[in-house]
Amino acid sequence: MKKLLFVALYLALVLGFTESFDFHEKDLESEESLWDLYEKWRSHHTVSTSLDEKRKRFNVFRANVLHVHNTNKMDKPYKLKLNKFADMTNHEFRTAYASSKVKHHTMFRGAPLGNGSFMYGNIDKVPASIDWRKKGAVTPVKDQGKCGSCWAFSTIVAVEGINFIKTNKLISLSEQELVDCNTGENHGCNGGLMDYAFEFITKQKGITTEANYPYRAQDGHCDANKANQPAVSIDGHEDVLHNNENALLKAVANQPVSVAIDAGGSDFQFYSEGVFTGECGKELDHGVAIVGYGTTVDGTKYWIVRNSWGPEWGERGYIRMQRGISDRRGLCGIAMEASYPIKKSSTNPIGPADSPKDEL
Repeated sequence: MKKLLFVALYLALVLGFTESFDFHEKDLESEESLWDLYEKWRSHHTVSTSLDEKRKRFNVFRANVLHVHNTNKMDKPYKLKLNKFADMTNHEFRTAYASSKVKHHTMFRGAPLGNGSFMYGNIDKVPASIDWRKKGAVTPVKDQGKCGSCWAFSTIVAVEGINFIKTNKLISLSEQELVDCNTGENHGCNGGLMDYAFEFITKQKGITTEANYPYRAQDGHCDANKANQPAVSIDGHEDVLHNNENALLKAVANQPVSVAIDAGGSDFQFYSEGVFTGECGKELDHGVAIVGYGTTVDGTKYWIVRNSWGPEWGERGYIRMQRGISDRRGLCGIAMEASYPIKKSSTNPIGPADSPKDEL
């Protein structure tokens, strides 16, 4: 018991330090102090490189430190921090973590895959705010790693959410099954679309659990034995009306929704907290999920967006993004390609989810 308590305290300290890694003006006063800061960051993130690579990475780190510092001095409603991406150029970051090429795949898709209906279209009133995390419909934040599988994580959040709403059971589902087995239109670590993933789950009569088919952050061969043990099923999916934040609001008021965004900017790379209002384009390159919305005390409206870069990034793995902007496509294109799964019944296939260990 004492050993378990010690481990728990140790983890608490580690997590606390992870979230509080910061720097001060004195760290920027000289090359030497910047090197000290870089060494602390390397130790904190257990980074190991050759001496030549270390010198190159220091130059990148220094530029990123200055960007974070200068941005945080501005009067912005959000803050940045030195996270695990601090020694990566923005190009490297985009290549590794915002490379799902959603827009590219959407062009090949052509017309929307959905049947053209929008089941929430006639809703007149929605709650002033909603947070599906607080209602128990969202599993802990996951990490896609250096694999362009964000489309799979976005899909799974939405399916886990609607399954909880219909069954009152929160079951962590398998992104790796999508990466390995949904290989017709989607391309594993080389990107894909949430619409195709919803269609795959529908045709397969469900998807298995995370525990049964764990994530590996790399492409693999489809394990048919595991894939043939579906735990949660859906009946189809629908697209939210494109470029319409009001329609998106109605959908999110009823369930978590998969969306695509442009997440390749430097401010997005180092986002830490607050309502993100930063500059970003509409080149959709990353799949995430909206799990709620709200309004700050000063009246700024925001979406609660769950990312798949681990709990160290942003607000414990989440970002609040400004909603209701003048551009009908939404900030970073968040209203351009939104979709959600449909589940009509409270029943699921008999599968590995029947084991208590698979429920959260």
